[in-house]
Amino acid sequence: MSFVDTLRQWDQAVTCVDVQDLTEALRIFLSIQEPNSKIYFNIGCLHLLNRDLDAAEKAFDCSIGKDEHLAVAFFQRGMTFYRMKRYEESLADFQQAFKALRGNQLIDYKALGLRYKLYACEVLLNMALSEAQLGNWEKAHINLVKALNYKTDAKLNIIDRALDSALKQKLFKPVEFPSKVLFKPNKHYVAELEKKDYLGKAKVVASVVPQDAFSGFAPLKPQVEDGPACPKEPEVLRALEGEPHTVLFKFVPETSDELAVVPGNIVFVLQKGADNWASVIFNERVSSLVQNLYVCNHHACGQGKSQPLSREPPTRPERIQGKHIGHMDLDEQSTDNLCIVKVRFTFNFAVSVPLGSPSAILIEKISKKLNLPSTAITLSLTSEATEQSVITPSTEMESMWRGASGLRITLWCHANEVSFNEIHLVALHSYESSNPEDLNFHQGDTITLLSKVNQDWLEGQCSGATGIFPASFVEEVPVNDQSSE
Repeated sequence: MSFVDTLRQWDQAVTCVDVQDLTEALRIFLSIQEPNSKIYFNIGCLHLLNRDLDAAEKAFDCSIGKDEHLAVAFFQRGMTFYRMKRYEESLADFQQAFKALRGNQLIDYKALGLRYKLYACEVLLNMALSEAQLGNWEKAHINLVKALNYKTDAKLNIIDRALDSALKQKLFKPVEFPSKVLFKPNKHYVAELEKKDYLGKAKVVASVVPQDAFSGFAPLKPQVEDGPACPKEPEVLRALEGEPHTVLFKFVPETSDELAVVPGNIVFVLQKGADNWASVIFNERVSSLVQNLYVCNHHACGQGKSQPLSREPPTRPERIQGKHIGHMDLDEQSTDNLCIVKVRFTFNFAVSVPLGSPSAILIEKISKKLNLPSTAITLSLTSEATEQSVITPSTEMESMWRGASGLRITLWCHANEVSFNEIHLVALHSYESSNPEDLNFHQGDTITLLSKVNQDWLEGQCSGATGIFPASFVEEVPVNDQSSE
């Protein structure tokens, strides 16, 4: 199996885990012919979720066989042995995981695609628990004291609680790897899996020549007298709207509505006006203007039926009431009476409304600009929304518009507070990240949910701090528990 195929299946399996389809994810992982150590690690984690401890042990064996320095694989296999009550083998794996840390306080696997930090103090805590299960309470106490030298502020509480339990010769809870946290493939490699067509396929948009279906290059053909009759008009020409004409003279536009052409250009006339101007199509530009005296019928010119032409172009005709063909029916709104309203919100923006507009129109336009309902905002003439400065649909607007200097006025917009029921979450595992936008918390902490970023990440608040965190690290507090708080 090629690297690309392996990468594609790896990404598909991780996507299935994100949507809680663990069975399909395991099937895809097992179908990969040559898994690497990370994929074997993921297979072992899925077997642990299914409580298939024997299969999990074999998967972690393969992961360690592929990479004997993968400390987190030793840690997970040690947890597998611990669940199987094989405490001596569990202790040996925890010792190997601690050895792979090489005296470091932690290993951050984020660069390898795993959002997890393996702490040395947590490995020592599980080593102490294995010693306690074997009845070696003195060695358990030594490991916990050693863990104090590797602890961080975030891990202080869990080490202290375990040390208190060990002094009383009581078992304590192990530190477990978070569920559904897997190695993911490199996102840059995944982005390159889809094929990209940078050039696209050539196609004929419009043509007035016989070879209208040809999309390549054709050589110029010599023109001879008494040549064959003109071929049949192509179907694409009939499909175009308007009548084709050939430009006879160069025309330089004076306004943006007029069209620049040179002799020999083909234009399609949509409408001719009584003022000697025509609305045409040229180069996909619709309703551009060119004098209809500057063109002749394309079929007549092509068949030699046009009348002899003078060498001087005709004079520029006058427009009727300053309007052009194709624009006669448009409702042209004058901008002379528009007032610019500058709105100060959490950011500043501006809207334009006719001078003297009622307050309802002004509020509706600003609410549409903010994509909020009109009831969710309050407009005021001052920075503080007082009873005298607030603008409501029943406010008399004449005095406000009289204060508009140079057709400009400044208003303040305030978002109304909307009441909602808070959702509280409880941390199943401790989470610590070096990213400033992430939220750090400990196992058992209560988090107030602010928003859902995506399927994997949430935004919340805990202990006065706000940030994002993985959804798999928490679960929602039952409704009864929230009400009791």
